[in-house]
Amino acid sequence: MDSIYLYMIIALAILAVADLVVGVSNDAVNFLNSAIGSKAISFKTIMIVASLGVAVGAVFSSGMMEVARKGIFNPGEFMFDEIMIIFMAVMITDILLLDFFNSVGMPTSTTVSIVFELLGAAVAIALIKIGHDNGNFSDVISYINTSKATQIIFGILLSVVVAFTIGALVQWFSRLLLSYNFEKKAHWVGALFGGFALTAITYFIFMKGLKGTSYANQSFEILGGGTMSNFLEKQVMIILLVNAIIWSLLSYILIAFFKTNIYKLIIIVGTFALALAFAGNDLVNFIGVPVAAYNAFTEWSASGVAASEFSMEVLAQKVPTNNWLLFLAGMVMVLTLWFSTKAKNVVKTSLDLSSQTETKERFQPNFLSRGFVRTAVLMSQVTSYMLPESWQEKIDKQFEAPVITVSKNKKIELPAFDLVRAAVNLMVAAVLISIATSYKLPLSTTYVTFMVAMGSSLADRAWGAESAVYRVAGVINVIGGWFFTAFSAFTAAALVAYLLNLNVKVMFPILLVLAFALLIRSSMVHNKKSKEVRAEDSLIKAESSSVQGVIHESANNIASVVKRGNKIYTNSINGLAKQDLVMLKKNNKQILKLSQEVEGLRDNIFYFIRNLDDSSLGASNFYINILGYLQDMTQSLEYISKVSHKHVNNNHKKLKFNQIKELKEVDLALDKLLAETKDAFESRSFDKIGDIIKHKDVIFKMLSEKIQKQVERTRTEESSPKNTTLYFGLLLETKDLFVATMNLLEEYYEAHDSSVKPAKIVPQDPSTPLKLDEEEEE
Repeated sequence: MDSIYLYMIIALAILAVADLVVGVSNDAVNFLNSAIGSKAISFKTIMIVASLGVAVGAVFSSGMMEVARKGIFNPGEFMFDEIMIIFMAVMITDILLLDFFNSVGMPTSTTVSIVFELLGAAVAIALIKIGHDNGNFSDVISYINTSKATQIIFGILLSVVVAFTIGALVQWFSRLLLSYNFEKKAHWVGALFGGFALTAITYFIFMKGLKGTSYANQSFEILGGGTMSNFLEKQVMIILLVNAIIWSLLSYILIAFFKTNIYKLIIIVGTFALALAFAGNDLVNFIGVPVAAYNAFTEWSASGVAASEFSMEVLAQKVPTNNWLLFLAGMVMVLTLWFSTKAKNVVKTSLDLSSQTETKERFQPNFLSRGFVRTAVLMSQVTSYMLPESWQEKIDKQFEAPVITVSKNKKIELPAFDLVRAAVNLMVAAVLISIATSYKLPLSTTYVTFMVAMGSSLADRAWGAESAVYRVAGVINVIGGWFFTAFSAFTAAALVAYLLNLNVKVMFPILLVLAFALLIRSSMVHNKKSKEVRAEDSLIKAESSSVQGVIHESANNIASVVKRGNKIYTNSINGLAKQDLVMLKKNNKQILKLSQEVEGLRDNIFYFIRNLDDSSLGASNFYINILGYLQDMTQSLEYISKVSHKHVNNNHKKLKFNQIKELKEVDLALDKLLAETKDAFESRSFDKIGDIIKHKDVIFKMLSEKIQKQVERTRTEESSPKNTTLYFGLLLETKDLFVATMNLLEEYYEAHDSSVKPAKIVPQDPSTPLKLDEEEEE
């Protein structure tokens, strides 16, 4: 039986590596979003700087997370076998919870998750012990460090409010002083801003990055025999003043004489600082529990005492971690940073919510976001009455974003925000975390960096009337996810601890296999979704500025809609015939996805029209009509899919054989037509469209006959109102689908025909002879 604990130690080591991977995927947003969002430096440079920060932070890490040993529970109250159950429950829960948040692209706090998992598992084991000894529920206080748990909860609430507010205020004043034309300001303005920002970030490196290291408590002669930790705490003003003078002077020299962009330097140093702090402090969130378990195992092995009788008072002592272990952990983190697609997904959520430009909104508005936006608009109106009009005009001018003119034949990806906002995000996050560290407040790095970014976005007017309600909804979703983290971490860890306690020898391998199976499944699902996003069938926004260009660009979209629509229609009919609820449910998801993509194309109409040449405005009418017909097609398919699913899901009477047979005949005819349509658009054989249109009367006649037959059946033999309603609904909506498809084909055929015929001869300047276009020359 004792050998089970050796297996548990091996499993904890494996789980530590897995936890490092999912933890870095989650926390990468803390130090990558500002640099990536501003595009201040290349992505490769960002990754190199962040990797250096992570590597240095890992090597200089404190190495031992005290919260895992004695911060949440009193180790002396538990025996070795109980502690091992707690630690195993924590690690299994942690990787599954963090992986879930990474998969949905939501940033969460690894600190909060590990703390509440320790709390949940410890409470579960404590209650089991109390129940076994016939004690009272109030006795749980003697097992749990309640004051620490209260501090953590207070830290969550404090970080959300303070970080958002301070981030908004600092960004507002920074923009008011610097405007968007910050690079044209006097050298001393940039030097002062750079000096202030770099001082904050440098002090942050000292306070958050170095103070918690194993070297911080060593005595140094240069400090008069004192420790680095004491020096940083007692000489705050001197450190800040000296840093401010040095950095301001250096910034001025770099700007004036070396023409250096000081804002880029701030972003580089800030990215390094946050990466260093992340690795130096949050590394213990991932390896602290396994290391504590290993220390407990070695002490128990040397004692010769039974596992159920060996007290864990030894965990109250501080034990340094092997530096090679820290180095290896750091390398795992660096590799994850480079190769994790889930890390990119989490970063994207933060960037989308703080973007200055238009993005695809991922979150739907709710009553809270609408209420918040209405309140903000009302407050803005009140402020406008209070301030003189001349002041308002000056303020608005400072917040006026420059118009970037891009060549119509050139595609570029604009940054999510500019260098000033990126610098403010890094600077404010650094200051707040430094202050919290000096006062020993348990603020989460994730909470601070995310909420600062959201506050600066609001102050910078990135949340306009077009996007505010969606962005606020996203922030509310993320904050809700943080509190869900605490609740789910506590509950899940308590449940896993209870199951392990039932029979550790049986439940340990079962839960471990289940955990890795869920991780593998999550990875497979994520890869599948990534491939679907990159799939050729995904609809692409039109960017051409001429009718001919739009015709060719839209061809792929039409081929995709027709191909996917054909499959959705066939699956609806087959699902009805087989009463296959799974197929119909999956079909509903497919048509919903297709409808959203078509809606996304319609949302892009504004930008498409703005991009058109003055001589090609006719392309707008053509494109709008095409999108209208595509939407009509998807609406018909959505109705057919939903009523089919509803009919089977409600267990209504199955359609009769003749009805199924007639629907399959329609499906086969429609399948042939849509397949020919798809081939014509994929091969750009637009002349074939005319041949397809000629046969439209055949299907119209077929549909009319089917409808008439059902009318006769209803009068003579049909006995089910639900079947009749469903059948008529399917045929009539199929007719609408066919009409929309024919209208689209006719629109396309006419547009292609009219755009090709006049293009045989292209008139040039009146003084020069006419010449053939490229198509005719060939």
